[in-house]
Amino acid sequence: MLYFLQQIANAVPIAALYAALAFGYAIAFAVTRRADLTYGALFAFSGQMFVLFANFGWNQLWLVLPAALGVGAAAGLTLGVGAGLVAGRYVMRPLAFSSANTVVVASLGCLLVLMETARLASDTRSLWLPPFLNGNIVFWSDPKFPVTLTVIQLLNTLLMMALIAGGHWFLAHSRAGRSWRAVSEDRGAAALCGIDAGRVYIVAYGAAASTAAFCGILAASYYGNMDFGTGLTFGVKVLFIAAIGGQTSPLCAALGAAAIGLLETLWGAYGPMLWRDFAIFGFLIIVLAVTRQEKAIP
Repeated sequence: MLYFLQQIANAVPIAALYAALAFGYAIAFAVTRRADLTYGALFAFSGQMFVLFANFGWNQLWLVLPAALGVGAAAGLTLGVGAGLVAGRYVMRPLAFSSANTVVVASLGCLLVLMETARLASDTRSLWLPPFLNGNIVFWSDPKFPVTLTVIQLLNTLLMMALIAGGHWFLAHSRAGRSWRAVSEDRGAAALCGIDAGRVYIVAYGAAASTAAFCGILAASYYGNMDFGTGLTFGVKVLFIAAIGGQTSPLCAALGAAAIGLLETLWGAYGPMLWRDFAIFGFLIIVLAVTRQEKAIP
């Protein structure tokens, strides 16, 4: 029983990460209805820049660890959001409202560019952060098997949950949120009401890029590293897990992604690790096939 409770506790940070990523992805997807792999690349790119600049601040500028991490976080957020805005404005926007296939191809190209840029910037080295905020917080005190999480796990979870809650409130109550909802429901009708769909798309893409960058920094701070190939893995995974809750509803997408995070953790605890990704992706494909509804894409 205690082992099961520990696995539930372990699933909470993973579920929060998946939920935050799916929430950000759904914001951009809702206004285009086009699958985009760039989002996962921005997540990995921001995490890699965070680690790279934190390493630079520590080894080259001789900063103390909090200052080095601050430099890395600022660089990761700035470069991640900047790369997202450039890709959204000059690559995705001209294609987003035309052909769905060209968006997939272009997003794969953006993913490769970002992945190779990070690899070349770090000289193909795998850099690691030193452990920090890794003290245990005990939820169930048992001498034989205490149920614990680390401080960084709880902090990341709270920050991601706050991001989702704040984002949902903003979309529901702000003027920009109303414009976003109008474009996501009917772009043509929104244009007749004087809403610039292209401008809304750029803002939505910037919000999605900010979410990806924020999550990338938090994930790298916990794992200590961000691999070069993580962008492709998370790009495909987020695309699938967001669809479980509904890719046009950020909150529902976040809830569906959290459920997948829980399922993935439990499979890793009780099932063969070698078959984990195969089982998760197979489950996602089955669910999507069963719940598929034929809708005309505008």
